[in-house]
Amino acid sequence: MIVLARAIAIAALALNAAACATPRAIPPPLAHHRPPPPRLRPVPPQPAVPPAPARPIPLADLPGWAHEDHAGAYLAWRAGCRAAREPGVAESCARAARLGPLAGSAARAFLEANFQAEALPGEGVLTAYFAPVYPARSEPDTEFSAAVRGKPADLLVIDARRFDPGQSGRPSAARLGADGGQEPYPDRSAIEATSADFPLAWMRPEELFFLQIQGSGLLTLEDGRTLKARFAATNGRSFVGVANPMRDRGLLARDATSGEAIRGWLAAHRGPEADAIMRLNPRYVFFSLTPDDGTPPVGAAGLPLPAGRAIAIDPAFHALGTPFWIVGETPMLAGAFPSYRRLVTALDTGGAIKGEIRADLYLGEGAVAGAEAGRVRHTLRLYRLVAR
Repeated sequence: MIVLARAIAIAALALNAAACATPRAIPPPLAHHRPPPPRLRPVPPQPAVPPAPARPIPLADLPGWAHEDHAGAYLAWRAGCRAAREPGVAESCARAARLGPLAGSAARAFLEANFQAEALPGEGVLTAYFAPVYPARSEPDTEFSAAVRGKPADLLVIDARRFDPGQSGRPSAARLGADGGQEPYPDRSAIEATSADFPLAWMRPEELFFLQIQGSGLLTLEDGRTLKARFAATNGRSFVGVANPMRDRGLLARDATSGEAIRGWLAAHRGPEADAIMRLNPRYVFFSLTPDDGTPPVGAAGLPLPAGRAIAIDPAFHALGTPFWIVGETPMLAGAFPSYRRLVTALDTGGAIKGEIRADLYLGEGAVAGAEAGRVRHTLRLYRLVAR
């Protein structure tokens, strides 16, 4: 029994030793025994799916169309449609020229027979501008201290892609540097730090600032003469609005950043405080002065701007002469009209007008138009009119 027990113990020790030994690694299979990798079939490129064309909308279905002044809308469009380059719109323009002015029902019938609308996707911003009438002086004093400057002799109008490839096709400005190469034209601060060589007139600084924002206007001199201030050139810098910085600094209330409120603050703080705010906008506009002939200002399309019926657009997205139906609602500023729904024509451009769903509505001349324009900041829906 002892011998048998000892044999069993020795066998058990041998099994334990075998269990604790490191197992021998199993060699991998030979390379020629490995299964071949699966063959992947190339996926042909999928053709791009073109966006669905916008569904044409009859003019009668446009929001607010039934309440439009169709005779006034037709008359204003007829005056500005010469700028249109789209063949169908140009043909409708020629027919309107032959017909002459039309009464309300006839004007509506003409527009509905010749056009349909396409809703542009998304929402944007509607603002407004006007032609101001400001006093000016032939000599400077402590109040009229800002020079109205003509286009400088060293300013070169160039394509903006020279300094910013993303702005290709937009006009910009340059001058020759010391090395003979082109350099960006100076900003507002640098221009105002130099004396004007041949000032055209002298204005209050905040009123010149607003004249530059509007792009044109009328100046009344101390001798009673009225001159047209016409846009001549810019320094090529991008427009920067001062409303948001003034709101963020607590200078104006959130819903009180109208043009009228901004101009009032600048006038009340005329001097270094106001200058610092105005210099936040590096864009500077140069003018030419001509005798006032009593006609409306001329837009970028080369045609007079009918009050309330012309808009400035971004030419990167829309052609001048294009008719639109605008729906501006949900005003953002206190005291504004609740909505703007009307037929307009793209006859102008502006440095601050960027994007597809963006429009600046021209409202006319003088203080009343200015008070209204300064309160326009509405959510915009835009409908492009196309020939049937």
